[in-house]
Amino acid sequence: QVHLVGSGGGLVQAVGSLRLSCAASGITFSRNFRGWYRQAPGKQRELVANVTTTGSTNYADSVKDRFTISSDNVGNTLYLQMNSLKPEDTAVYYCKLRHGFFDFWGQGTQVTVSS
Repeated sequence: QVHLVGSGGGLVQAVGSLRLSCAASGITFSRNFRGWYRQAPGKQRELVANVTTTGSTNYADSVKDRFTISSDNVGNTLYLQMNSLKPEDTAVYYCKLRHGFFDFWGQGTQVTVSS
């Protein structure tokens, strides 16, 4: 059974940093599409960063040069390093893994950036 557990969110002041983690069980992130999404109040869920099956990374324009997506060597944990945080980064952050025709989501972790 596949299970993703996100963690690492919290309250941080603007220009601060946080690192989100997403631990996978029952599957590994390696060779699967994986990414981080976020949803702010009243807004649709949006892609923040992803890694394709070939290893290419993509970032939303709003987070380029500030956020970095990565995995551990074993492939069991997905990370999102967030630097120079802004109040507009406030949202619930979700990790996602796509395996074949199936999407698996973490439960979400709240990130709040104060000005």
